[in-house]
Amino acid sequence: MEQAKEMSRALRLEIRTAPTGATMRALMAEQVGLIKSLPLDAAERVHRLTIEGLEDSTRASEISKAIQASGDVAKSRADLIARTEVARTASTLTEARALHVGSPGYFWRTSGDTDVRDSHRKMNGQFVAWDDPPTLDGMTGHAGQFPNCRCYPEPVIPED
Repeated sequence: MEQAKEMSRALRLEIRTAPTGATMRALMAEQVGLIKSLPLDAAERVHRLTIEGLEDSTRASEISKAIQASGDVAKSRADLIARTEVARTASTLTEARALHVGSPGYFWRTSGDTDVRDSHRKMNGQFVAWDDPPTLDGMTGHAGQFPNCRCYPEPVIPED
């Protein structure tokens, strides 16, 4: 439990003060407009909740409750938004960290089960440059940044 608290403190410090945190916040701010089913102020609140949730290891179900409490949002829609934004935030933090160490890109990885979308299954194992996200099913983004996506980027780290 003490190690979990220390990890949370270190992550909060990174997100709030390190260059990787600044990069992550900038990338996330660009994505606020992707939450089209909520007014902008509510989408910005979801953005804050997910970043705070990442810092504190808050589960998507708790963030969903906060989204529901913020206005006229059905539970199913709030659950989708929370799951998507938690995954997007984690993926964006990975991207920011990778960019900070000079990573050119990543290998797309899926969760490997039968629920993986066909377009994402085809991406599994493919190299993707950070500056050239793929367009799948009419949407553009990196692994873990699509609605309800459980994929993740496996960064290529330079040897230098």
